[in-house]
Order: sequence, then C-alpha cells, then structure tokens
Amino acid sequence: MAKKPSFSCNDCGNITSKWSGRCEACGAWNSIAEDAGLSSSGPAKAGLGTVRGRAVQLTNLSTEEAPPPRTNSGLNELDRVLGGGLVPASATLVGGDPGIGKSTLLLQAAAEFAKSGLKTIYVSGEEASAQVRMRAQRLGLTDAPVKLAAETNLRDILTTLEIEKPQLAIIDSIQTMWSDSVGSAPGSVAQVRAAAHELTSFAKRQGMAVILVGHVTKDGQIAGPRVVEHMVDTVLYFEGERGHQFRILRAVKNRFGPSDEIGVFEMTGSGLAQVTNPSALFLSERGTPSPGSVVFAGVEGTRPVLVELQALVAPSPHSQPRRTVVGWDGGRLAMILAVLEARVGIPFTGLDVYLNVAGGMKITEPAADLAVAAALLSAREDAALPAETVVFGEISLSGALRPAPQTENRLKEAQKLGFTGALAPAGGKGVNVKGITLNQMSDLTAFVGDVFGAG
Repeated sequence: MAKKPSFSCNDCGNITSKWSGRCEACGAWNSIAEDAGLSSSGPAKAGLGTVRGRAVQLTNLSTEEAPPPRTNSGLNELDRVLGGGLVPASATLVGGDPGIGKSTLLLQAAAEFAKSGLKTIYVSGEEASAQVRMRAQRLGLTDAPVKLAAETNLRDILTTLEIEKPQLAIIDSIQTMWSDSVGSAPGSVAQVRAAAHELTSFAKRQGMAVILVGHVTKDGQIAGPRVVEHMVDTVLYFEGERGHQFRILRAVKNRFGPSDEIGVFEMTGSGLAQVTNPSALFLSERGTPSPGSVVFAGVEGTRPVLVELQALVAPSPHSQPRRTVVGWDGGRLAMILAVLEARVGIPFTGLDVYLNVAGGMKITEPAADLAVAAALLSAREDAALPAETVVFGEISLSGALRPAPQTENRLKEAQKLGFTGALAPAGGKGVNVKGITLNQMSDLTAFVGDVFGAG
C-alpha cells in the first residue's frame, strides 16, 4: 500500500495531510510544502524498512577543541558584536530597516576585511556595480581589494564563488536571490529558504564565511521564513531612528559569542563612524535637568550604557488617555502605571502618558523599570530629580524592588561620566564605588517617599 503524502509548514512546522495555500496553525501564506521523507527503495536489512546509513561517530562532552580562529575587521564595534571577529565557514544574517545603513556598514566591513588579507567578494542583487562603486568612492574605499559583482542568479553566484574561492562573500540581499530550481518569484518564502540553504551549505563545505543581508517586515522581523534564522550561525539587527545619527548593531543570536552584545555607530557624511563611548554620546545633548528627565544606567551585553529617559504627563481631552512609547516596551509601561496606582496610590487616570528613550536607543532589560517610574512621577509632580543622579532597578507586581545585575559596572560607568549619586533597589552583594553615593530602597513606596516626599 502506497504511503499517503504529508505536508508541513515551513514557518511553524505544523503537519497536515493535504496542501493548502494558508497554514491553519500560524496563518502564513505559501509556506506549506510536501515532505519527501526517507527513501524506502532497496533491500531491508536488520528488520528495518529503509536502507541503513553509516554509523555516526560519537564523542564525549569532555572532548577539548581549540577555539575557532577569528579575523578582526578593523571595526572594533563590529568585532565586539561578532564575539571577537569573523569565524571561517560561518554564516551571518544582518537585518534592518530600509535606508538604515546596512549596505554602507557591510561595504566598509568588506573593505577592512580585504585590507586585512581576506579574499572578499561583494555580490549586490539590488544595485548595479556602478552604484556600489559610487558609494565606495564616497566612503573613500576605492583602493580596497574587494571583488564586486551585480547578480541575482544563485547558480551563477555559486559557480563564481567555487572558481574564485574567496574567504568571505557578502550577499546583498538574500531576498533578491533567485534559484532556477524553485518555481516561484524572487523574495518568496520558498526562494529565500532555498537561497539561504544553498549559500550556507556552500560556505560550510568550502570553509568560506558568508554574510547575508535580509530585509525586515513592518514589525521589525527579518522577512521570509524563520527557518533562515535557524540556518545561520549569527543574526544581527541594525537599528536606529532616521531622525538620529546613532545606529545600533545588536546580536540576537550568536553561536560564537554573546547573543546580547551591541555595537554603536554614528552616521556621518563619510560613512559610519565607531562610537567608543556610547554613554557620553547619548547624553551629549542633555541640557539642564527638567521634570520627566531621568538618566538610566543600563547594561547591553557586556557594556554599561547610560541613556536619558524622557516622560511627559498631561491632562487628556479624550475619554481614553494615550499611552505612547518610543524605545521601550509598551506593555511594560502599562504594568508600571498599574503598580504605581495599585501599590502606591498614585493614579494616572485621565492623563496622557508619553515615554521616549533619547538618542534612538531601544531598551529591553527589566532594570529600566525604576528609571521609568521615576520619570513618570517626575513629570506628574513637575519635580526634577537631582542633576547628577542615575536610576536603575526592577519593579515587581507587588511593588517590591529587585536588584539589577552588574550593579558595580553601572556605577563605575556613571562615576566616569561625572555622576555622583544613584537610586537603586536594596539587596544584593555590597557595592562601594568611590565618588558615588548609593541610595537603596526596598520597595516602591519607600522610593516615592524618599525621592518625591509622597507615598
């Protein structure tokens, strides 16, 4: 009796008995494909219904292997995010909004890698060779020994890479690649998956590092099937606000280093410039402290970063007040407002609330809770916090304050930039940083009473 075919979704893995244009589990379109399964041809051996394969070599967890060799790009911020440099036979996916500077960053990186001795090929599927050369001329990179091509046919690209045998190939972008073995348009789920698989597999076989540029959707996720992010070794996001010159390169997956590291760049007329002290840059435009302005001492990866949080609280003319957030999680803001009302008795009913992270930075760590609460209370009470004070700490639903990790690193960064005071939760191991007066509170009620004289 012939085996009935089965189909699975490339996005969520849901298995069905028949094909359909839309996955019932995740709602994705054109993501269902037939599973080929294992071949059942040939003689059955040892009671198995399929042809036996070779035995796989097994090793112990204690097996020691040398760390992978790395090549520095000359861009310290990029090397930091990669975990110390580029690893041979690795696949890296870089995503970001249109026009944020992905091509500029990778062209600068290609030039630096080529100057360091890596044979580098830059393949552009979105621009003609003349356009890439114009950008290189504007960036002052025309003397870099980078090989350039403008092509979208995947078969031709792989043949060229096999002949040239580069040590690094940059593909800009994966959504423009077209494989003649897949019967769909470039940019479709099937094409993106096939192109990423072929390029990643080729890189592993040849010992070549490959960097893929990926487009993002309106939600900020890399367009195409999520399986592409599982295929590659490293996933980087290039972030930033168009109105600001700051750009953040953030690692969200890295098999060769930390997955929460960031690199900071500044967009200039001659390209992207590295920012060695991002705290000073983010606070450079901070003027006289005003109500609603609070400096948060955060940590991104292994690097402490100080940023300014700005809050505005105003009477609302609408029946449902606005809650607008830029650079932070809107759901967490709603939680902080609910805790302030339920545990401290400070309502925000009938008030519009606006929260902004200055400089285009995006904050994800929970240690920003206390700084957000301080900014909201400062704006509501029209009372500015002391000028040289930083705030950090996590707020629980009970109103208790939880200590943040790496407290000492946060305080040292604050002291280096001239801050003399800090507001933080009590508990944790004792920290004493010279020049910083640490004021610790156990719960939100004590914090509001000590800082704002209420509660």
